[in-house]
Amino acid sequence: MSEIKFTESHEWLRSEADGVATVGITGFAQEQLGDIVFVQLPKVGEHFSAGDEAATIESVKAAGEIKIPVAGTIVEVNAALEGEPSLVNDAPLADGWFFKVKLDDAGELDGLLNEAAYQQLVGDLA
Repeated sequence: MSEIKFTESHEWLRSEADGVATVGITGFAQEQLGDIVFVQLPKVGEHFSAGDEAATIESVKAAGEIKIPVAGTIVEVNAALEGEPSLVNDAPLADGWFFKVKLDDAGELDGLLNEAAYQQLVGDLA
């Protein structure tokens, strides 16, 4: 079974057994942003270092960037978001994912937050 990890900047990452991880934003993040109206995704084949800006998101309230939690190469993007960015609002941990990344080093996952630690972080923000 895959495990979901989180970042302090409210991205989530679900790692799979094949060294690929799916990345999106958390429910907390999409609630703070409001209605998502535009998403700019990275290109398949692009390589990023951990913490780099990999995607852009715009909502009725603000614009921001989606940072990649780990170093790796983009292997797939959620093209459905380009025509229907509201998928991020509807299902941020499911159909609203942004991209899949082939991890350079699976050990980087250890530096991310587990669900309990992320819930503590969000609770401290409330």
